[in-house]
Amino acid sequence: MSSERQIQLSKVLHEHSRKILDSAGRSVQILEDEKVLKLADQFKRSFHDVYIEAMNSGIYPHRYIRNRKSIALNEQIRLAKSQVAIVGSGGLGGHLILTLARVGVGHIIVVDHDVFDETNLNRQAISSIETIGLSKSDSAVRMVESINPGVKVIPFRVKIDPSNASEILNDVNVVVDALDNITDRFVLENAAGKLKIPLVHGAVAGFEGQVMTIFPEDQGLKSIYGSDGAKKNKTKSPEAILGVPAIAPYFIATLQAMEVIKIILKRGKLFRNTMVHVDLESGEFNKFTLS
Repeated sequence: MSSERQIQLSKVLHEHSRKILDSAGRSVQILEDEKVLKLADQFKRSFHDVYIEAMNSGIYPHRYIRNRKSIALNEQIRLAKSQVAIVGSGGLGGHLILTLARVGVGHIIVVDHDVFDETNLNRQAISSIETIGLSKSDSAVRMVESINPGVKVIPFRVKIDPSNASEILNDVNVVVDALDNITDRFVLENAAGKLKIPLVHGAVAGFEGQVMTIFPEDQGLKSIYGSDGAKKNKTKSPEAILGVPAIAPYFIATLQAMEVIKIILKRGKLFRNTMVHVDLESGEFNKFTLS
């Protein structure tokens, strides 16, 4: 886009925005999606680009004004410019995708080779009767488009492995482990480590779950599963034996989403070298320091 059209867009953004009072009675300049759609069409730009131009001009997309005292405008812009890869779009991944899209992460890569079936309906946020038999990663694109058109979703209908990881995870800020077995988690951790990308691990079984953030130089999954963890039988995993009711993955995915936000915004205290274990049935929330 030429600098002249850039200046023109900035001017038009102010003309199409308006001041409102937020829920606490504070004045804020906002731009509604109806106007974003018109400007995107007029200037041949994406919703995502218009959102960023608006925020660069001090104008909030209307949908984000409930974020603004927890997430500053410059931080909202940083989220919009960030790229997060979510590997697995089932129980953990579906909730992660929708949460990060609503909070404003601008680019979400979804990696999942599977399709939905009826057994997914008890917990997987993107699944519905209408999506049975459809690609999980492609369904994520359609769902996010209906929730936040300012977010770009890039689907990969593959299983991540050493041969494709570099291409899929290129330029990603954070990788999220939303997988359902230990073997694939080790593959993902190895790929993220080689690319120097932080990884947010999550796992669930029954009403329990765990979260840990892993940087490339950390001991990582070995500190949880041992050095031979990658060789464990998937059919004997806690997830397979205990099942996964919806409550646990939604809770754990929320903790993972917060870790992603903390990494991108460089604020707060990460669960790094610390595994958080949650037992929702007993009401216990424990932290274990690992090395």
